[in-house]
Amino acid sequence: MRNRAMRLLVFFDLPTGTKRERKHYAVFRKFLIKHGFSMLQFSVYERITRNHDDCEKYISMIESNKPPSGDIRCLRVTEKQYEGIKLIIGSNEGKEDYSDEDFIEI
Repeated sequence: MRNRAMRLLVFFDLPTGTKRERKHYAVFRKFLIKHGFSMLQFSVYERITRNHDDCEKYISMIESNKPPSGDIRCLRVTEKQYEGIKLIIGSNEGKEDYSDEDFIEI
């Protein structure tokens, strides 16, 4: 297998109606951050992985740490595919920083 960097995108929709559900949400979000994921937008996190096998390792970790309820989706894309992402910005309310100072070119 060729070593090709990939991105793992994690989309999640977790309930937050009760105090216990909010706790599960916070624990899952902190788990993602602890393992090198960064927020792309609300409830969407991303991480660069070395290759497909590395990507599968993180998916297994997510499966092992999933909250008791809610939906989580994982999407693997190559860097080339990710380069095709198009950011469409509406009115900027200061919720997201669009500068590329924090990005590392691979």
